[in-house]
Amino acid sequence: MQSKKVILSGIQPSGALTLGSYLGAIRNWAALADEYNCYYAIVDMHAITARQDPATLRKMQYEHLAQLIACGLDSKENTLFIQSHVPAHAQLAWVLNCYTMFGELSRMTQFKDKSAKNDENINAGLFTYPALQAADILLYQADLVPVGADQKQHVELTRDIAFRFNGIYGDVFKLPEPYIPKVGARIMDLQTPTKKMSKSEVADGGCVLLMDSPDDIVRAFKRAVTDSETNVRFDPVSKPGVSNLIQIYSVCTGKTIADVEKEFEGKGYGDFKPVVGDAVVELFRPIREEAQKLISERAYLDNVLRSGAEKASLTAITTLRKVYRKIGFLERPQ
Repeated sequence: MQSKKVILSGIQPSGALTLGSYLGAIRNWAALADEYNCYYAIVDMHAITARQDPATLRKMQYEHLAQLIACGLDSKENTLFIQSHVPAHAQLAWVLNCYTMFGELSRMTQFKDKSAKNDENINAGLFTYPALQAADILLYQADLVPVGADQKQHVELTRDIAFRFNGIYGDVFKLPEPYIPKVGARIMDLQTPTKKMSKSEVADGGCVLLMDSPDDIVRAFKRAVTDSETNVRFDPVSKPGVSNLIQIYSVCTGKTIADVEKEFEGKGYGDFKPVVGDAVVELFRPIREEAQKLISERAYLDNVLRSGAEKASLTAITTLRKVYRKIGFLERPQ
């Protein structure tokens, strides 16, 4: 019997989970466990490329774990773990740093974007994080990496690094492919609908969080930027705000774009926006309630993290030992 293909994805605990991260990624993860061997890491090592308050960072890791489980990621069917709990991530990252070219790193758009936003902390970790990201993926010999359409560049660089390493040392790493959901893969900011919704930009009012109250969610949608017309029509180029709302409503309800347009034919944005907000409220309600319950069950969450790290480590150390042997590192005597 052929073994399941492997999926690996990571999520940073540097901010609350958003509607965009749920509809674009997490919502799709729960359905993958039957078909794939799934590893999901809370990537705390990536988070510290920006300054973090230690107490908040620890708190956010528990909250993210609780929310992932509440979103349907059964810890018995998926491997859920903290990145730093598996030392092989850092160990392989250093090796891959030595097989990643300076020019490749300098062309990464996320480095450029984050450097522009935080010019007082352009650190080496921010520059070389793609090597750590490649280690995250390659340690588990991942076949697929769920990413948003805007993050294919990261998987492409990981493939380049793996191909380069394999070209020197033989068949060591699988070459991963991006896994991009066809619907809801790119949810935009409610205030700036030409920009992807991001948990790093909550302050602008265009970001809806998984744990927001129903009132806050509805309020955010009522304030969503649209256009000077009134017809509910899907046209991402000339009507990006309304098109974003249509896509959100479509994914939340399971209705097609055409069905949504027909439902609101002859109605204006004042009718449409609160309905979208209500759909998101109902989608999030059971998740928020379950997550709030799980956050208080610290012993249970610790057990999930312990078993997840143990399982992840078994796979990761196998890959790391192979890499060390290939490059000539001497194995520590027992």
